[in-house]
Amino acid sequence: MNLRHFRIFLAVCDSLSMTAAAKTLYISQPSISQAIAELERYYGVRLFERLNHKLYQTSAGARLQSYALHILNLEEQARKELAGYQSGGSLRIGASLTIGAYLMPQLVAAFRKQKPEVSLFTTVENTREIEKMLLADQIDFGLVEGLITSADILEETMRMDELVIVCGPENSLGQEKGLRVTDLQDQPFIIRESGSGTRILFEFFMNEAGVRWKTAGVYNNIEALKQAVKQDLGLGILPKIAIVAEEINRELIPLDITGLVLKRKFNLVYHQQKYLTPAMQAFRQICLG
Repeated sequence: MNLRHFRIFLAVCDSLSMTAAAKTLYISQPSISQAIAELERYYGVRLFERLNHKLYQTSAGARLQSYALHILNLEEQARKELAGYQSGGSLRIGASLTIGAYLMPQLVAAFRKQKPEVSLFTTVENTREIEKMLLADQIDFGLVEGLITSADILEETMRMDELVIVCGPENSLGQEKGLRVTDLQDQPFIIRESGSGTRILFEFFMNEAGVRWKTAGVYNNIEALKQAVKQDLGLGILPKIAIVAEEINRELIPLDITGLVLKRKFNLVYHQQKYLTPAMQAFRQICLG
């Protein structure tokens, strides 16, 4: 059993077809079938079910897929690091939208000063997509505020954040003090997209309070959402870190709602099987302070 087996196995996972995997890897279909059979004998489990001439991945196959991705990526990291040892390696970071806009740039800048030789890649998606990328080993670290569901991912708290409900300067709610949560009944809201940590926390809070609300818009861009709220198209739920300038300039007004406390964690997340290179350890230390 060797790395070739894992490469063949992952190709079959991607296409769920021995024929397609053979074409992708430019090897014969019998060789593909033999490699999968050898893996199944080695681990003593069925990796695929064969029903009506179609392949279906088993739960054991899904678990091995996760391990295979990390095994091959670790080999690739070793190859790159040893081939260009003086280059310092690479680091791939993904952040959810809030952190990507308002915190990741400072963290990456601090890391670059400390490790200028390291090759960096950064991407910004919502929490759900960052989790998928970690599981597929497409990034090394995630910086997220949303809920992580996979038991394969470790979470470490970087700092706390607070969400606030805001309105535009022309909205009369911004002038009132001591609002109750029930005063939000049937109010229109501009909300974040499905999979956003901000939206998940907001919906949970409103459901727990038994307050109905209307969706006036769904935005996957924080700046666009802020502009919509400024024009009084609806109320917004936004991270306090994202509205510092707008609050000072009275462009966005945080509502004074009695008993409203929406705190959440900003977390550094990574796969539990991830080997932390010196570059990764340095970035982790910067994040955790």
